[in-house]
Amino acid sequence: MTEIELAPIGAGSILLHDARRQARRTVELEPFEIGVFPVTEELLGELLGETARFPRRPAVEVSWLRAIRFCNAASEWEGYDPAYTFDGEEVTWHVDADGYRLPTEAEWEFACRAGSTGAHYGPLPEVAWTAADGVRTAQDVGGRMPNLNGLFDTLGNVWEWCWDLLDPARYDDYRVFRGGGFADDAWSVRAGTRRGGSPRLRQDDVGFRLARGGFDGPGAAQGWSSAADRERAAGEDPRPLGWTPRR
Repeated sequence: MTEIELAPIGAGSILLHDARRQARRTVELEPFEIGVFPVTEELLGELLGETARFPRRPAVEVSWLRAIRFCNAASEWEGYDPAYTFDGEEVTWHVDADGYRLPTEAEWEFACRAGSTGAHYGPLPEVAWTAADGVRTAQDVGGRMPNLNGLFDTLGNVWEWCWDLLDPARYDDYRVFRGGGFADDAWSVRAGTRRGGSPRLRQDDVGFRLARGGFDGPGAAQGWSSAADRERAAGEDPRPLGWTPRR
């Protein structure tokens, strides 16, 4: 099987910004590992028994739910404890499991920034595929310069699913994706940009990157907690003028 290349990321902290809620919070992170590249068509195809048309391109048209199931398949293939269990489409993350999983958005942004504090970790034309390049599809991974963590394509090329809910008071079960894609202008391709979609969403510019790392706290890890999700879903924070929740 194609090797899953992971980079070790040391402990640290990251300041996250939620523009809709006008909220900032600092997250303290424990060490974890994250994929050097987004999951490719080749890797996805090998594990799921499919033919890869473009082996080195990021796997796209992959829903959040399918990415979650792929994480479990990769864990089982390599003998790790799967990170997720399912009850229909309800997914539970067992944070103490050592298997593959999606990064939390705190992990993703911390790994992407690699110590940088600006919108990009390098000159955008050198590190990311964006609308300025005039390409119509995702490009082979590793074609632009990596960040200081040795990660390729965290900015541009394809958006990447994370574990977290986007804004449950406004968007129900929508999940976060990060990083910008090949069709996005520079203003969207920034380390701090948050977007998201339905767990069933499939788009030609949305893929994912694997992470690994187990933690002790039940129902909470790396900037995410089930309790915070419930609190956010209650929608008790101030709402912008004219804003109407979906539920």
